[in-house]
Amino acid sequence: MPLVKLSPAPSPPLAPPPAPDALPDTLEDLRQFCTQLLAELAAKTQLIDKLRHELTLFRRYLYGRRSETLDPAQLLLGFSSWLTARNAEAPAEPAPPPGPPASHRGHGRTPLPAFLPRRRVEHPLPAEAGTCRECGARLEKIGEETSEQLDYTPASLFVTEHVRFKYACQACEGHVVTSDLPAQPIDKGRPGPGLLAQVVTAKYADHLPLNRQVDIFARHGVALSRQTLCDWVAHGAALLQPLYDDLKTLVLGGKVIHTDDTAVPVQDAERTHTRDGRLWVYVGDTRPATIVYDYTPTHSRAGPVAFLGEFRGYLQADAYNGYDGIYATGRVLEVGCWAHARRYFWEAKEADAARALLALGWIRQLYQVEAAAKALAAGARHALRAEQATPILERFKGWLDDQAVLVLPQSPIGEAVGYALGQWTALTRYVQDGDLAIDNNISERALRRVVVGRANWLFCGSDAGGTRAAILYSFVATCKEHALDVWAYLKDVLERIPTHPNRRRAELLPQHWKAARARADP
Repeated sequence: MPLVKLSPAPSPPLAPPPAPDALPDTLEDLRQFCTQLLAELAAKTQLIDKLRHELTLFRRYLYGRRSETLDPAQLLLGFSSWLTARNAEAPAEPAPPPGPPASHRGHGRTPLPAFLPRRRVEHPLPAEAGTCRECGARLEKIGEETSEQLDYTPASLFVTEHVRFKYACQACEGHVVTSDLPAQPIDKGRPGPGLLAQVVTAKYADHLPLNRQVDIFARHGVALSRQTLCDWVAHGAALLQPLYDDLKTLVLGGKVIHTDDTAVPVQDAERTHTRDGRLWVYVGDTRPATIVYDYTPTHSRAGPVAFLGEFRGYLQADAYNGYDGIYATGRVLEVGCWAHARRYFWEAKEADAARALLALGWIRQLYQVEAAAKALAAGARHALRAEQATPILERFKGWLDDQAVLVLPQSPIGEAVGYALGQWTALTRYVQDGDLAIDNNISERALRRVVVGRANWLFCGSDAGGTRAAILYSFVATCKEHALDVWAYLKDVLERIPTHPNRRRAELLPQHWKAARARADP
């Protein structure tokens, strides 16, 4: 994208200075007049600073880096005094025992996987080079050297011929019977389970919209319409709907749910342009996680209310007010996200570096505690947070209370301080239970695949298409969390589900399917 320089908007014409005879005559009126002018100047200065801050954020969004990585040396500009005091109070820690010497990896290439098929290509000496230069005798082969080269053959389509035999009674020449055709993913449809799995995987895992897949199939000599592929995707989602309901039950049966949402453009027959639907993600508390997406036509709170139902536990989300009614029931406790709070201070860094850097330093300390607690069990993690994170939070809260009366509420740093104080109970809830996380990044990562896909397929054709996308994204995301080949899983499940006993449906869920495969292939 070419860099476009933003030209400043034309300033409104300045009002002419008041005529000398229009100024107040008395000293008191003149003082009041100056006070009013100063108040108006302060308001306009605040507005200019806010617009300048928004322009900086907009330019960074368009052309800058999205990462919020901060040089630790920069934190010391506003944080050095606090670090000095803290280090003076803390007892000296013993030096860690020397660890094993670091292994030095070579710079050679990674060996190619052994399971890939090999095709041997031999390169003998040409006839004119097969004699000895010293005596002229013929050279004999005494060994060989092998080098490997990775190559590629385009994927191929093939036709499966289902042959059903006919049987008849030879004695009476009657009673003709034809063998049954096994149940197929799409009754009387052309796609086999492998092709149906490929279309779904290509769109929702590899972000290939259906029109591009039509072109790919055409290169293989098979003409398929986009509408045909749409119908196949709809059939695939309908087949997986019962398993999707089981995934949802697993998520709602946990103790903690992470959630977030993003907009998806949706075509509407009653409009000339698309409208925004929403895809919500709900991440369960098992690791590897079970991930479920849900589609709603609007961004109202009715979506999460309907999905969560009678769920009891912790809900970790952003500060969207649509969740307030859920928290008000008392069944669900709100857990805040320190990544969101950090983002406010990061965006305020240009407007008020001293305060923003100091806040970022405290938040960095909280994440350092989490890095040490990551490998611990829930009980040990809770104890470590109580010992190390709680004192940091107490000092941070005191600082926030002090700043709240000093900064302008509408300024960038004022909004950051206000967000942190307004969410303080939710932000500090994670230290009360070792099963809770410091932030909601796991759900934001789960939404990235939707954002990347949306940039390719651009819109959903209808609300029904949004629901299908939610179902299929759920299986793609959960398979990836469990390190499964999405295509292999979908091919096997789509082939088996038409005849699989309903009472054993749980066997087809990704985590159980993976365990069964591991037992079959020790």
